[in-house]
Amino acid sequence: MSTDTPGSTDGEAEAEPVADADGDAAADLRARVETLESDLAALRTDVEDGPRKMVVVATKGTLDMAYPPLILASTAAAFGYDVTVFHTFWGLEILHEEHAGDLKLSAVGNPNMPMPNAVAALPGMDAVTTRMMRRRIAENDVASVEELIETALASGVDLQACQMTIDLLGYDEAEFFEGVTVGVGAATAFQEMMDADVQLLV
Repeated sequence: MSTDTPGSTDGEAEAEPVADADGDAAADLRARVETLESDLAALRTDVEDGPRKMVVVATKGTLDMAYPPLILASTAAAFGYDVTVFHTFWGLEILHEEHAGDLKLSAVGNPNMPMPNAVAALPGMDAVTTRMMRRRIAENDVASVEELIETALASGVDLQACQMTIDLLGYDEAEFFEGVTVGVGAATAFQEMMDADVQLLV
């Protein structure tokens, strides 16, 4: 004898739990979509409204290589970026108050210099090429390295000196331009790079 209620079938009785499960799954999916949309909106706000960050790692201390990191840093700061320039190894020469005004330019191995390596390697040629570059800088009203450092610091650029390099080269922290951040290690620099929108190695 059948125990089904009048007007119902076995198939209809079994369909009700399935329908409830589908409804729960749909509600759960809607909740997850709403959460994702909310998280995405918050992330978009952080990206659009939050400060943009750029980190430059300066590793070279020649006259020609002192300009790119400083010019890029000041330009990015003018566009509203939070800028850090981490100077390590010979890049530290740029921040040295006494050495910054005496950076050299070598013609050896430089394909853009109008002289062969055999001539460029002669004694005194570095002094010649350095004088030529400094004359061009002056004739074209290009700021000096010292002026670019002053501009960068005034723009809020964080000019950092690698502490390991300071110790390695035997520098005194007082020898750097006022406003330069000292005592910075590789771990701190790496964390800043991870948080930056733009990372450059010069």
